[in-house]
Amino acid sequence: MNRPGRQKGVALMIVLMIVALVSVLATEMGSRLQLQVQRTMNITDSNQAYWYAMGAEAFARKSITTLMEETKEKITLNQPWSQEFTYPLDGGGLKARLEDMQSCFNLNALLEGADPNNPRQQTLAMEAFQNMLLATEIDALDNYTAETVRDSLADWLDEDDIMRPYGAEDSTYEGLENPYLAANGLLSAQSELRLINGVSADWLNAILPLVCVIPDNQSLRINVNTLTEERVPLLVGLTGISQPQAENLISSRPQEGWDDPQDFLSQPAVQALNLPQDKLQWFTVTTEYFMLHTKTRYNKANFTMSSIFHVDGDNNVSVMRREYGGVD
Repeated sequence: MNRPGRQKGVALMIVLMIVALVSVLATEMGSRLQLQVQRTMNITDSNQAYWYAMGAEAFARKSITTLMEETKEKITLNQPWSQEFTYPLDGGGLKARLEDMQSCFNLNALLEGADPNNPRQQTLAMEAFQNMLLATEIDALDNYTAETVRDSLADWLDEDDIMRPYGAEDSTYEGLENPYLAANGLLSAQSELRLINGVSADWLNAILPLVCVIPDNQSLRINVNTLTEERVPLLVGLTGISQPQAENLISSRPQEGWDDPQDFLSQPAVQALNLPQDKLQWFTVTTEYFMLHTKTRYNKANFTMSSIFHVDGDNNVSVMRREYGGVD
């Protein structure tokens, strides 16, 4: 027969176990609730940072429209669009910068002027691209490497599987530790360059400021009014002038820019080269493509976005592509 005191002891133990279990559950529920609240706040902050970036994009789009209506015939670095601006906002702020995408080498234009009956023929754009790489004077970028990247990029862009002398097709990429196939089509983003045979992380970041990717565009058109000293190798590659001559051309450019391409082409250093007609058409003093680089912050959330704008013949500005840098 059980004693009453022993029964009370068992009952007390059960109560204590229940209290302990409830305490553990309450603590776990509290932690989960706190985590869920924090997650919700992070999502809200990230969404707000995103909409700040979209607001910057809308403002840039309107600014480009105004710019093209007023000064479509000549786009220069002396105009307000080229100035980076920082704007404080409730709980954060944004920083944005417009870039002329016709002041860099459009990688999709490498095969411009290619002969469809001679798929292995080197184009003038391929030659200019190789010379630009060499003009960077990077030790690891020797002539063999430049030829390899040139031909491999051309093989990546063309639609056939005929390999150029220094190029690469599917068989090259299939033999890698992490295999993939050549695109056999246009690049979609600048970051795709890292997939090309011959490209090395040792010097990739050094050439990224010289190149860009204009979606669905295979033309090489360079606005000589927006070239900066950072892009001297690009001018060297396109024309064949020396680096000191290219630096002098950019530094002595009129403050308001050249009025038309002929003003640039008539410069003694350029005129002496007797460039062929196919190269003369590369140069312009206006642009149809801009890229907006935006960084926004709201509370603890950070967001980066790049937007590519296209201006058509009627000054209509459209967003061709957005590239998201993600939330920090």
